[in-house]
Amino acid sequence: MKGQANENIVLSEATLKLSELLPSILNEPKVEYGTKIDELVLKAPKELIHTICKTLQINNDLFFDYLRCLSVVDYENFLEINYHLFSYTKRHKMVLKCELSPNQPSISSVSNIWKAANWFEREAHDLFGVVFEEHPSLDRLLLPDDFDGNPGLKSYPLHEYKEW
Repeated sequence: MKGQANENIVLSEATLKLSELLPSILNEPKVEYGTKIDELVLKAPKELIHTICKTLQINNDLFFDYLRCLSVVDYENFLEINYHLFSYTKRHKMVLKCELSPNQPSISSVSNIWKAANWFEREAHDLFGVVFEEHPSLDRLLLPDDFDGNPGLKSYPLHEYKEW
């Protein structure tokens, strides 16, 4: 497994078992597998995200029933969506990552898979401008309705800041 050679990585027994199961369950050559610190990390193209998330949730050997966090990272030349997942039943965790174009970032919503995604996706839309296709309502969550721009992006202009 890619990333396994780093001696700083200590995977739990549950995560090791997960790392053996996932490739055969997902059976998708476009998915990259690796590890980071103590978690399994998958990287997938955006067109596979919804299908992979649904499989991760409903498969009896995986049963990822909890979306811990959905975050966006701006690397300037691409945005990365990170889905931090956990299974209460199986006691394993993982991260699913996907790169998006910064020009028109869009991806399928997973709010119909994990209800917590509703607010996480609204926050990502507010701060980074990511459009979550088929989301029930991408209304502003953090910013006023008339706010212009996406302040989470590195390209967002910062105004002069003074300590008081």
